[in-house]
Amino acid sequence: MSLNGKNPTKMSLNYQCPHCNGYIAIEGCVIFSIRTPDLKSGIISLHTELGNYSIKKNPEFEISTGDHLDFYCPICHAELASEVHQNLAKIIMIDEANREFEILFSRVLGERTTFKIVGETMEIFGDDSAEYLDFINLSFVH
Repeated sequence: MSLNGKNPTKMSLNYQCPHCNGYIAIEGCVIFSIRTPDLKSGIISLHTELGNYSIKKNPEFEISTGDHLDFYCPICHAELASEVHQNLAKIIMIDEANREFEILFSRVLGERTTFKIVGETMEIFGDDSAEYLDFINLSFVH
């Protein structure tokens, strides 16, 4: 481990908060602070690979499939809600070529929905994404 600010194994993908631009990914995981519908709070991580819906959390922090989770930046604590749809959260992804993408993903636990957007180009991941396509397409028309 290096504490001199240099990372010999730079990540090929990086994720940032759209509000503070803070880096929210560590070793293949994007870290979030979340709040459940019954106002319990905790930290979870989602896999950095788009379309991989594995979650890590403390075993004592109970969340259930179908819960509508509020996602927050673990750095600035801003809510990561998307303006496109109330069930989507938004973060920024930076790829190996330093290109920036908007990432929208479902805030509903168990729903497999992710969109990777740059300009008017979009990649879709997850079996449940079709439910949001009309909302995403409408957001392209400003």
